Amino acid sequence: MNSIDLVIFNLEEVRRRSIKVWSLIPDDYLDWRPDQEAMSCIEMIRHVLESEHYYHLAINNRGSLNEFISPFENQPLIAVKNELAFAEPFRKEFLKTIREFNEEGLSEIKIDRSSDAGYIRSLGDMLLRIAYHESIHTGQLLDYLRSAGVPRAKIWD
Repeated sequence: MNSIDLVIFNLEEVRRRSIKVWSLIPDDYLDWRPDQEAMSCIEMIRHVLESEHYYHLAINNRGSLNEFISPFENQPLIAVKNELAFAEPFRKEFLKTIREFNEEGLSEIKIDRSSDAGYIRSLGDMLLRIAYHESIHTGQLLDYLRSAGVPRAKIWD
């Protein structure tokens, strides 16, 4: 297995576990949030999916976007399955893009987000951070569910 395969495997494994958590959130808890300043459960799922699309475009751009018009913006927040279905074509394109890189590109290609996020990272670093971002939010959702007294998915299979 080469480095590109490992990156893809990591992204797919993180998403598989996220979907386990997301899919078990009861419908009547999708709008639950621990406080008024926090994202709701479904907003956090949308954030993860929308962020991945942004990151994909930033990778293609080799840096931050001057303007980001999100295709998610006008989509109603209805259900997890709707979010996943809408995001699926973007996810497929993202993974396709990663498969087109070679191992050298993981270290040689730089993603310059110094103007908005304050960093320049290698492509490999950026891809791992994308998976980490999703993992963090999945952990937050598990904490939300614990706080709300809702049974949680067992992600350690």
